Amino acid sequence: MNKARLLAVIALMIPLSLTAPAQAFQQQCAAQASPKAETKAVAASPTVWLAGDSTMANPGTSCPVGWGSQFAPLFKSGVTVNNRAVGGRSIQTWMYEGNVTSVKNSAGECTLSSTAYSSRWQAMLDATTGMKAGDYLFIQFGINDGDTACPRHVGTARYQQLMTTMAQAALARGAHPVLLTAVAAITCSGSSAVKNRGFVTQTVAAGAATGAPVIDLQTLSVNLYNQRAFCPNNGDYGSGTVGAFFCNDHTHFETYGAQQIAVLVAGAVRAQNIPLAAYLA
Repeated sequence: MNKARLLAVIALMIPLSLTAPAQAFQQQCAAQASPKAETKAVAASPTVWLAGDSTMANPGTSCPVGWGSQFAPLFKSGVTVNNRAVGGRSIQTWMYEGNVTSVKNSAGECTLSSTAYSSRWQAMLDATTGMKAGDYLFIQFGINDGDTACPRHVGTARYQQLMTTMAQAALARGAHPVLLTAVAAITCSGSSAVKNRGFVTQTVAAGAATGAPVIDLQTLSVNLYNQRAFCPNNGDYGSGTVGAFFCNDHTHFETYGAQQIAVLVAGAVRAQNIPLAAYLA
């Protein structure tokens, strides 16, 4: 090979040896700078909706304090707890406020003057501002429902029907219902706290019918009372460890008691592997 031809070959090889690494480096930088196409958007945090009675409701005064008012601090930031519990309501008066009469039908149920839902339930069902996909609905009644007189009275079959209806409404909107048995009052049998609420079977049945998890808050609360040695009790609910937990009755909670019940509910969410547990602090 003559000298001129050799110089031409070398000239052709030099750019290749320089540009190939440069191109590789540029491609690496571009890959690092560009986001991956398959990156998924972070899901929005859910709203936790609460429907229940005074043992769940936000306080109007210092006592009673419902456990629902103490639920939000147990979650990571971004989760909203929307507490729609109202004192004195059965599941039927909560759903049909103002339309439950004082007259019983042949089945012993309080009749409705209208099947229109209460404004609170309509608001939760609103397609724009109510429950959305991924939200949770916690439902806890069964304390006032055992009243023998209308409008609060609810029979067992009707109770199961209404709880099932509420759970199905949440599911229809892509939300997740969670059913709870009624939190126990403090009732002593000797040195032991005992269960004192009804509608447990009906709550479990509504859960089975809809696939909704059931938190047995009655059992959890009674176990807690026994752990705290609240019994025996002479009927004084205004002092000592019992007085720090309960209002001056056997049913409602001081702030401390409400906090402890909220912790029980959160603990059950974790123990039962309800997906909402991922949002607990």
